[in-house]
Amino acid sequence: MDELEKPNPSVSEKESGSVLLPDETPLYNAHVDVSGVDEKKLIRKVDIALIPWLSLLYLLSFLDRSSIGNAKLYNLEGDLGMSDNQYLISLTVFFVVYAVFEVPSNIFLKWLRPSIWLSGLMLVWGIIMTAQGLVHNSGGLITARCFLGMLEAGLYPGVSYLLSCWYKRSEFGSRMAIFFSATTAAGAFGGLLAAAISSMDGIGGKPGWAWIFILEGLATIVAAVASFWIIQDFPDTAKFLSEAERTVIIRRLQADDQFSAAGEEFRWKYIRQSLLDWKTYVGMFIQCSSVMPHYTFLLFLPSIISQLGFKATAANLLTVPVYVFACIVTCVVGYLSDRCRRRGIFIIGFFCLGAAGYIILILSKSAALSYFAVYLATCGIFPIVANNTAWVSNNVEGAYKRSVSIGMVVGFANLNGIVSSNVYRQKDEPRYVLGHGLVLMYIGIGIISSTLYLFLARRENAKRERGERDEVIEGHSGGDEKNGTFVSVDEAKREKGDEWSGYRYML
Repeated sequence: MDELEKPNPSVSEKESGSVLLPDETPLYNAHVDVSGVDEKKLIRKVDIALIPWLSLLYLLSFLDRSSIGNAKLYNLEGDLGMSDNQYLISLTVFFVVYAVFEVPSNIFLKWLRPSIWLSGLMLVWGIIMTAQGLVHNSGGLITARCFLGMLEAGLYPGVSYLLSCWYKRSEFGSRMAIFFSATTAAGAFGGLLAAAISSMDGIGGKPGWAWIFILEGLATIVAAVASFWIIQDFPDTAKFLSEAERTVIIRRLQADDQFSAAGEEFRWKYIRQSLLDWKTYVGMFIQCSSVMPHYTFLLFLPSIISQLGFKATAANLLTVPVYVFACIVTCVVGYLSDRCRRRGIFIIGFFCLGAAGYIILILSKSAALSYFAVYLATCGIFPIVANNTAWVSNNVEGAYKRSVSIGMVVGFANLNGIVSSNVYRQKDEPRYVLGHGLVLMYIGIGIISSTLYLFLARRENAKRERGERDEVIEGHSGGDEKNGTFVSVDEAKREKGDEWSGYRYML
């Protein structure tokens, strides 16, 4: 911890009293003694405070949105008098509003405290989820799904951004993988839960599928109320840390080229930077190439397995080991990509494994082979969603720019849930060639996009190594005026963010 605590004796001080490092970057809270802080224990403390609860919330989120796939097997459509098209519309409207509200939600999250914003969203969507079990027709279900999408929109991009404000770039992928693996737990637990709750059919005059919605909605309400006290805010205001611990967290982030870790005032410039950044748009295509298959998997896996010859409860139960496998793969890939400090090669490799799985699903006429292919298909879905979110976050500097970039990438990807909701049609049973073929097409786009991202990021790093992006710093020789002129290195970092010449993209 000595490096964090002791400023270089040769540096000077500004009138504000901030100690300046040799590169003219102020040392955060220079007056604070951090010699007594054990960094490894501190990170474990942060992990325990953040990851378990946020993962639980995401598990509840995915149970709430994907349980309609389980409920369908218990005569949801018949009881509500819905056609197959009306059922697909109820899936589609969720993703439309979900995608629209993700970027605004992330901006509000930055303005407000996460503990207030995220908890409030969850409380209202828990109420909507409970009400979804009380509907009597297709119109009621479609309306409930619409509001559910609007309110759930803030959780994934919001938590992704919140976690990125706590961890170094080489630590974020594994934490994101653990958080995202809650979706696999939701898939596994959802199948078990649906099978168990279906036995309540007829209690209170409600069918089994209605009790799935009601009980899961009530669980969300309880978690939302608790979240007002459990969800942690940003590092500079965290109440569960001492001042010395907060100082260590922020200094280690700044040392990792996260210059805005100590705080940043909103400027429209940061929004424009995100909108003009090539990484935002290439990241969108990578993310949608995994998210579209992800949603088809969650929404239709029970139906796909039921077409292999298994009845409703057996089909739900057979989804459990698939999701357990997906959870393991997601966490392992997140850990390895952090250790290797590489994300692109893992994303490309696992996209290829997923493609092999869907090719087998299209060609197979054997139930056993198709069930094996389902496991292979998970490799091209679950690890990539979390790893690409980490990749996008790792390569964007600036608190507001990162919040907008994550919101745009995740929002655009979730808009493809519209496609996911409409490609597995009843008339295509039992092999679902159209659905599997479109998923395979998306995976192909993902392979191309991630390869492009890797190439462009490596090329940009090389240009910075050669000095082609160097700025002019007043009082120092070198640099090119076309890259900007700044009073100090610190000003260049804060004004340019990840475009600063000393910033290196994670590959």
